[in-house]
Amino acid sequence: MVQNRDQRTWDVAAGKSSRAAGIDDSNVPPMPAPLANRGANEWLTPANELAAFKIDPRFEVNLFASEEQFPEVAKPIAMRWDTKGRLWISCSTTYPHVYPGQEPADRIVILEDADQDGRADRCTVFAENLHIPLSFELGDGGVYVSEQPHLTFLKDTDGDGRADFRRQIFTGFGTEDSHHSLHDFIRTPDGDLLFRESIFLHSQVETAYGPVRADNSSWFRLRTDMQRLTAFGSYPNTNPWGVAFDDWGRHVASHPIYATAFHATNPPYPKQHAGVTSIPAYSGTCGHEFVDAPIWPKEMQGGMIKARYKPTNRIEIHEWNQTGDHFEERYVKDLIFSTNLSFIPVDVKFGPRGDLYICDWYNPIKGHMQYSLRDERRDRKSGRIWRVVPKGATLPAAPVFDGAPIAALLEQLKSPSFRHRDLAKRELSGRARTDVARALTAWVSGLDPKDPRFRHHQVEALWTFRTIGVVNTALLSDVLRCDHPHARAAATQQLRYWQDKMPPSLEPLRAAANDESGLVRMEAVIAASYIGTPAALDAVLGVLDQPADSHLRYAIRTSLESEALSRHWQGNEAYLAAHPQIPKFLAAQVEPARKRSGVQTASAAEVQFDRRRNLKTIEIASVPERMLFDVTRFEVKAGQPVKLVFKNPDAMQHNLVIVKPGALEEVGMAGNEMAKDPEGIKQSFVPVSPKVLHATRLIDPQGSAVLRFLAPATPGDYPYVCTFPGHWVIMNGIMVVTP
Repeated sequence: MVQNRDQRTWDVAAGKSSRAAGIDDSNVPPMPAPLANRGANEWLTPANELAAFKIDPRFEVNLFASEEQFPEVAKPIAMRWDTKGRLWISCSTTYPHVYPGQEPADRIVILEDADQDGRADRCTVFAENLHIPLSFELGDGGVYVSEQPHLTFLKDTDGDGRADFRRQIFTGFGTEDSHHSLHDFIRTPDGDLLFRESIFLHSQVETAYGPVRADNSSWFRLRTDMQRLTAFGSYPNTNPWGVAFDDWGRHVASHPIYATAFHATNPPYPKQHAGVTSIPAYSGTCGHEFVDAPIWPKEMQGGMIKARYKPTNRIEIHEWNQTGDHFEERYVKDLIFSTNLSFIPVDVKFGPRGDLYICDWYNPIKGHMQYSLRDERRDRKSGRIWRVVPKGATLPAAPVFDGAPIAALLEQLKSPSFRHRDLAKRELSGRARTDVARALTAWVSGLDPKDPRFRHHQVEALWTFRTIGVVNTALLSDVLRCDHPHARAAATQQLRYWQDKMPPSLEPLRAAANDESGLVRMEAVIAASYIGTPAALDAVLGVLDQPADSHLRYAIRTSLESEALSRHWQGNEAYLAAHPQIPKFLAAQVEPARKRSGVQTASAAEVQFDRRRNLKTIEIASVPERMLFDVTRFEVKAGQPVKLVFKNPDAMQHNLVIVKPGALEEVGMAGNEMAKDPEGIKQSFVPVSPKVLHATRLIDPQGSAVLRFLAPATPGDYPYVCTFPGHWVIMNGIMVVTP
């Protein structure tokens, strides 16, 4: 294939061939057949899949759309609602990569429920021939979409409902691992486009303001009207899917959960900020939404709904609680638990009427590296969108956003629904800036200070002013001085962007860095990394004299180590002599060890075992980010005492299970089956089987465990395997027992 294209290049250059002519690949030999010797999960029809759901009795679930009615929704990945009440979906049958000789054939489709009966009536294709659109976001009259290595903008310019304009906004984003490429697109409450990439990727993006580089993961924030791209929050992470903002605009993800603390701009390329084990973060989820629709149960308001695809397949209910200088989630129960492991929820979104929609990638093959990328059992046709409503709920009519008067849109900023406020701002961003700014100023002046949500309405106004590109320092100053810590924190974040319009004394930033609320102090020190001046660094050093929990300490550390601020103190002996609190603080930031799962002080019997003659000590560790053991073969003698130390430096849980000869697949598949039971994780996914000889429990990241046993008396090859669902396929090895 390479030779064919090389020859075509020469032929075109010599005028012997047209660029439009097709390339003849008939001389290319067929690709070798991929191995498909590992078990796959069961494929079910949509009706049978629904029957496999265990549903919270307070709710009912129905199929909104599937491949049965609309083949175009095959392999849905991400969902977004527009201001007309339509559900947009990106779909990829190309994933995980383009096969040699083929072209990308992915699409964005639009689903409509014209009669409002909770089932899609119409499906139209907005864009075709896309390249693995992992995520997208509506805005600026079109769609921003991920097309690794590109960030692409699509638009319908003639009103026929199909994209006819296409522009590469940026290119150069990493492509080393397709499922870690650009994803988690979302509009920030103040109008920027936020997205991220994760581990294994290396990006170099040329912009009008200079190159933006990232190594091995980063968040990005794009000001679309100025095409200014900012990289931040780069640190070691894995499979970090899912993004949302809470009521006060705090950034919430999966790795980490409280992503607001990770907003410091990046250190000098190619460095990353430090990884952490003491801050909650995990992979295995793909989306979450905060509950604010009045039709949902009162006890769930302010909490979140989360989609989990591993180790079990379910939709979870969580609380969202403040803990010192940050917020943490607390698992409550399952909204949906599926006993069919082909259910793969990859996105959740509340609709404008308050019903919840679940994007189901539905595929019997779950896993990126456990199976061949060309495994023919990878499903290319299925795709389901599920809808959840509280039983007995009467859904209100959706507010009108498309074409609504500016005054009506501004009133939607008071809505308890984040989705309504977001859609209103999106619609306002397309109106004449001067008209919106004038009306918004009047709207703010008419707010009632006695309204319990008065300060939140002011913050929404700040976000709307920034969305339309208008600075209002008077309003910002008022909120910065108010008595509401959440409002002060949100206002302090705006100093990242409006500080050059504020008084040069930096007094508001200094006051925020010394605020009584850790939430405000966190926003202040992070803002300094965006301002990036020596004066900004000086203004926030007071934060080092204030109390700080884990998240605030991390925000301080990463802000100080950002390229924008570190250049003012690193290697500057005079500055450090004048500010000794900086090296003192950084020297104290030794990451505390995570509680080590499965490790206990050795008992007297274990100590005695370790003193046995001829003891064979084996050390095995997981390979970070590879789903492998670093030792895949070791030998012991029959009956020999063995001490096996298993360490887990990876970012996800693993175990180590030794089984009888020939039992690898049977035990591995039994571990998979345990994911069908909510209690499976309590057994560490270790099957109850006479073929299991020895097993650790699930070991948390950075944890370890020890197995002590006598080697089997019968020589042979004894597999050892991680039985965390899906891992067994590649995470295994052999204990060879010799005579």
